[in-house]
Amino acid sequence: MISEKPRVFVTRRLPQEILDRLNSHFEVDLWDSDFPPDAYNLREGVANADGIFCLLTDRIDAVVLSTAPSLRVVSNMAVGTDNIDLAAATVRGIPVGNTPGVLTETTADFAFALLMAAARRIVDGDNYIRAGHWKTWGPNVLLGRDLFGATLGIVGFGAIGQAVARRAQGFSMRVIYTRRSDAPQPLGIEATSVSLENLLREADFISLHVPLTDETRRMIGSREMAMMKETAIIVNTARGGVVDQTALVAALKRGRPAMAALDVTVVEPIDSQDELLTLSNVLITPHIASASVVTRLRMANMAIDNLVAGLSGVPLPNCANLNVYQR
Repeated sequence: MISEKPRVFVTRRLPQEILDRLNSHFEVDLWDSDFPPDAYNLREGVANADGIFCLLTDRIDAVVLSTAPSLRVVSNMAVGTDNIDLAAATVRGIPVGNTPGVLTETTADFAFALLMAAARRIVDGDNYIRAGHWKTWGPNVLLGRDLFGATLGIVGFGAIGQAVARRAQGFSMRVIYTRRSDAPQPLGIEATSVSLENLLREADFISLHVPLTDETRRMIGSREMAMMKETAIIVNTARGGVVDQTALVAALKRGRPAMAALDVTVVEPIDSQDELLTLSNVLITPHIASASVVTRLRMANMAIDNLVAGLSGVPLPNCANLNVYQR
């Protein structure tokens, strides 16, 4: 018996309740692994697909799109879409879905957690004990930085940046930020808009919250890090490419900034031989800012909503290339 359900290629093993929902709507071809398909298997998987359910680790480029003649929708279980060639999809008339808004508070929680962990040397303290160094209390042991009353610079003052600012207010931090010139003035947040240069010079903590675009790629490089205080701590939960990673290694070796706390790197997963991992003033986590049970389930369900809409011939609830509907 031939199924009348649309065929969807899913690029990763997912929670069972999400797979159950997908199976109720579609004929699902699942890449049943905790690792992403390589380029060959990705092309093989999408060859007969009407829709793709993908993750930020899957490069959906023009070549992949060209191997899927029946493709009608791409649904990315992520806010960002830098892993997808939006222009190529638009030319093909294929809407691309994403999951904006759902991870704002979760990511802001994590950015602030990184900020606090770096400032107060939480990981250093744990390692200190496990290495058997804790023999007594000492006035000079593992001294960190105060958040209370410090200046927090937020680069990119969208939803996540503003959520971080709200958390900072509970610590009586002075908040300064940069934003696009056409962005509306945020309401209800005590914060001051400044130039990037002034932010880098004044901030005790710098938190990055911009998407990865041609304009933001390597926006924090040698020149920008040289402007920072020697005591500054930089936090990145945005995209690794926003920071010039080679320049970051050199800057951290010089001690300006004092430390970096990163949830993202240029290459993910980071190579075990990467020089960043040799530095004691770096804290790195494996791109887990949105990794809460509730948030990941919401993201997956939003991605399914986009698939259902796209394969029903109606506009996606969340579409990253809205101009596709003008074609």
